[in-house]
Amino acid sequence: MIIDHCGKTISIKIVYFGPAFSGKTTSIKALFSHFGKGEPLHSIECTVNRTLFFDYVIVTFQNQERRLKLHIYTTTDQDLYFVTRSITLRAVDGIIFVIDSQKEVYERNLASWKERLSYFRETLKNIPIIIAFNKQDLPKKFNPTLFLNEIRYYDFQISFSNIIFKV
Repeated sequence: MIIDHCGKTISIKIVYFGPAFSGKTTSIKALFSHFGKGEPLHSIECTVNRTLFFDYVIVTFQNQERRLKLHIYTTTDQDLYFVTRSITLRAVDGIIFVIDSQKEVYERNLASWKERLSYFRETLKNIPIIIAFNKQDLPKKFNPTLFLNEIRYYDFQISFSNIIFKV
């Protein structure tokens, strides 16, 4: 978080993280379209319309005294660009972990969760996390409770007070 007292601005960095094809970019686009907020989404994409480095957008809220700027990023999910995820996650203030709820990709979600742990082993308890179960409208989805119970096994060393479960 960056607080600019002279400019009366608070800037917060939020990163959408999750496995390939979970819907990180689509979620941001749908959210901002629905609320009519934010500037256009800036994407660095490869030739097959996949996120190459990250997507980025700023959403600004203003009252009489202060301005709040949300700097929202997505991480790339392609293994070829693995190194860019740690760069995008630097100085993050919050994570929205997007899960693909389809049964056939359950293990990919779990692998992505474990990867996220590797970046924040020491500081994870200080970072708020929202878990968003995407694609719940599809017929062959897994039970979110199953996933939540399983990640507790991997996160037994951290406090769950910073995680907001969204089902």
